[in-house]
Amino acid sequence: MKTIYTLNAPKPIGPYAQAVVSNGLLFTSGQIALDPVSNDMAGEDIETQTRQVLANLAAVLDQAGSSPQKVVKTTIFLADLADFAVVNGLYGEFFGDHKPARSTVQVAALPKSARIEIELVAEI
Repeated sequence: MKTIYTLNAPKPIGPYAQAVVSNGLLFTSGQIALDPVSNDMAGEDIETQTRQVLANLAAVLDQAGSSPQKVVKTTIFLADLADFAVVNGLYGEFFGDHKPARSTVQVAALPKSARIEIELVAEI
């Protein structure tokens, strides 16, 4: 098992790794819209937060030697399912023609009052 860490994604805010590689697969921890430099939330609106979450995930994928095109499965956690259409559009832009398996769930709350959190599994 190998731990993945990059300065281009936010430092973990708890006792966990940004990601772990095991048996040829990358497992990321959930990413919220923290700016990796300031560790502050990157905006309050769902579009800004989603873009930051995807940028954070891209940085972790890159550090691990993977890419969005190697993502197998994602899980999206939304504070408000009414944000789904905006998230879905940005998600589609991020992945292009690649369509990983996905689950999307509404949750009661997310860390730091985030509106979105995404975790993923990818091939290396």
